[in-house]
Amino acid sequence: MAYTPEKPPNAESSEQLRARIPGWGVDLDPKDRPSVPKLQYRPDGTGARWDFPERQPELAPRERSIEHKFLPPVFGTTCPPKGISGVIRRRAYEKYSEGRAAHWLLLIAADRVDAWESHLRSFATLRPDNPVTETGVLSEFSRHGFRSRFGTPRADRAHQPLDPIIVGAPWVVLGGAAYVAARRVADRRRGRWSR
Repeated sequence: MAYTPEKPPNAESSEQLRARIPGWGVDLDPKDRPSVPKLQYRPDGTGARWDFPERQPELAPRERSIEHKFLPPVFGTTCPPKGISGVIRRRAYEKYSEGRAAHWLLLIAADRVDAWESHLRSFATLRPDNPVTETGVLSEFSRHGFRSRFGTPRADRAHQPLDPIIVGAPWVVLGGAAYVAARRVADRRRGRWSR
């Protein structure tokens, strides 16, 4: 028994453990190990009908790590890099190894740029992004947001004061810039019409 002043009993031998626990020590002897036949490499037993797999055609250039000579036989094509974020992603793969922090920091920056490109692209559609409903800020008032933040051991309390700034500040800055631009255009037109 643990935490007593008496000397603990000696560890059981392999034979005692095998007698007490069914299947104990199955990996000690390779004859008893069920996976041993699978671990033996037999060139005729793999079932592969090729020496090197047929490769998927690369119709558009894809990013690949500088550690690899070519792309794997099959790769995704649903989200090809585009816009400024695509340029940043390509730069991360062309210049830096996957073992460098710069590679991953560039990819993180490309994700943020891609999010902003998507926001800006949404303004050209009939249904632009709505930061009030899409960020879930309304649920803070209707789904016990205040109560869930205080009185429970949440791990994200440290960054909660920063969330409104990180999420809301870019929209406020964008709105302010649009207001200033519209004001300048209006002032120029007024200046032309008053002459």
